[in-house]
This record gives sequence, C-alpha cells and structure tokens, in this order.
Amino acid sequence: MPVTGERGPRAGLAGDRAAAGALGGHAGLAAGGPGAGEGGGYAGPGSAGDHPVAGALGRYAGLAAGCPGAGERGGYADPRSAGDSPDAGAPGAFGGSGVGERGGSDGVSDAASADAAVLAARRDGRSGWRLTGEKCWISNAPEADFYTVFARTTPGAGARGVTAFLVPADRPGLTGTSLDMLSPHPIGALTFDAVPVTADDVLGEPDRGFRVAMGTLNLFRPSVGAFAVGMARAALDATLAHTGARDAFGGKLRDLQTVAHQVAEMALRTEAARLMVYAAATAYDEGAPDVPQRAAMAKLLATETAQYVVDRAVQLHGARALRRGHLLEHLYREVRAPRVYEGASEVQRGIIAKELYRKHDADKEAGA
Repeated sequence: MPVTGERGPRAGLAGDRAAAGALGGHAGLAAGGPGAGEGGGYAGPGSAGDHPVAGALGRYAGLAAGCPGAGERGGYADPRSAGDSPDAGAPGAFGGSGVGERGGSDGVSDAASADAAVLAARRDGRSGWRLTGEKCWISNAPEADFYTVFARTTPGAGARGVTAFLVPADRPGLTGTSLDMLSPHPIGALTFDAVPVTADDVLGEPDRGFRVAMGTLNLFRPSVGAFAVGMARAALDATLAHTGARDAFGGKLRDLQTVAHQVAEMALRTEAARLMVYAAATAYDEGAPDVPQRAAMAKLLATETAQYVVDRAVQLHGARALRRGHLLEHLYREVRAPRVYEGASEVQRGIIAKELYRKHDADKEAGA
C-alpha cells in the first residue's frame, strides 16, 4: 500500500483531509536541484517557476512503488490494478502515493496478488482499523512525520477495496529503516504491526483509495518529468561550458562538428521534453480529459531524454565526469531511477497506447 510522509508544518494537510487536500502536501523526492545540497535532491527545470503548475510540480514527491508482493518485485511498480483500470500498469502491481510535509510513497499489490502480501486493514471497533504488513521503497522513510498509506480494507475486491489513510509516524506499531541506494534518495521500508487508524485518518472515502492513487499519478508523472528536464538542462549547461572552453586538436571542442551536432541534439531533446511537461501541466490545470495520456507522455519523454542527455554529457566531458564529486557523476547516478518509479517507461508506453486506442474506438463509435 502506498505510504507518504511529512516533515515540518502541516500546512499542506490542514483543513480538508479529502484526497485533494492531502495530495497538495506532497514533498517527495523533488527538492533542491542537482547538486544543490538538499540530501542529493532533484531540481526541477530552471524555468519551472514560470508555469503555475510546473513550478509546483517540481516540489512534489514521486510514487515509488511497493514491494513485497508488488508485481515488479525488487523494483518500482505502477499504482494500478490490472483489470480494474483501463490503463493498468505492471501486472500484479498496485502502486501508492506518499503524502506529507516531507513526502514518501510505496505501492500495494492488486487483486492478482495474494492478500497476505499486501498491507491489511482489519476492523477494530466500529470506526477503526489495524494496519499490518510491510512496505518497501517508500520515499522519505523512515524520516517522514506522516505517511499516506493505501491499505486493503475489503479483501478480494481488487482496487475497489483499497482505502487511503493519513498515518502519523509516531503511531504505535509503526517502525522503519532506510535503504542504501545507488544515489542518495531518501527511501526506506516500513513495518506496520497492528498500527491503529480511525475514520478520522481516512483520505477521501473508505474503499475509494484507488481514485486517490490515480489522481496522484496524473500529477506526479509530470512532476517527475519536470525534475528530469532539470537534470537534462543541468547536464546540457555543463556541456556547453566545457566544450566551449576545452582546448583540443588546435581549437575548442565546440569547433568539432561531431561535438556540435551532439550538443544540438541534446538541446533539441531537452526542449521537446520541457514543452511536453508544460503541456501535461497545463492539461492538468484545465482538467482536460486526456490528462492520463499527457502525463504518461511527459514522464516517458522527459526521463528517457534526461538519461540520453546526461550520458552524452559524460561522453563529451571524458573521464573527469566520472570522478566523485563532479556534477555529472552525481547526475549519472541520479538520472537512472526516474525511468523506473511512478511507472516504468514500458508502463507509460502501455498507457499511451491504451489511451490512443480508447479515443480511436470512441470516435469510431460516435461516427458510426
């Protein structure tokens, strides 16, 4: 089940504890900027503040998916339940989100997975539950102060039996440990030993947590795209500076056509990804019907672009870029994870295709 956490003032979670209100409090993996010093946090694109949503998105958490029992064991899964959602993600995986002043997240298995593998919410009195189980790959665990937890309140009901809860980290029975990652992402695992929750802790409505998870995905996927563009832009800027100053073969690296063409390609892809992220953010602001497709496109293009641009930047810098402490060494480790969490690139392609065919079939039926 998904989990999230907060740290600092609870402004984002104050007031209405419905899904939308809680989601506005996500902080998650986004933070500072590449090399900005916030625990190795990510930066959104330099121009993020120019867009009413893109700027905010750069501060939102990613939905790291859950394990044990999640479809993509040992990795990140998509918070979708196969068969229950038209754009279902990885088979056997139902991801979740994390909320909080310091955000975090995990995932929950879907109906195809054994109920024993997911976080169970058993009734405790007339308006309470006890959460039992383990969740892994939770951003900002165990440091978060609050967690948004998606637990199965109705066994056997698939995505329609999941409820979202806001759980303070100091609840009895809740413990966590950090995970040593390739890049210093604040990610850990949580253990729930009959952790008490009540109706006051429910986000949205009981058994309707799937809707909360889907809403966060449409928001977080463009946010992942935003900080991926930020990483690509940082790598591009570093490359422009290096190739413009580096002496080689009787001139500057920039004078070599093979170098200039690579830099041009890096810039082209980065700008295309930036515009795609802004388009998805605008669609979200406007409540457009194609938000799921645009969000998936933005996340896919931006993360794949960032991987390409950072890799090209390392190649053009040479060995110096692989030295510990170099910006590109940092980015090279950071850039890999976004292609996996909040739905891997393969999941995004599946969502895009399903949305396209759904629209095609609807248009065909309307014209019949």
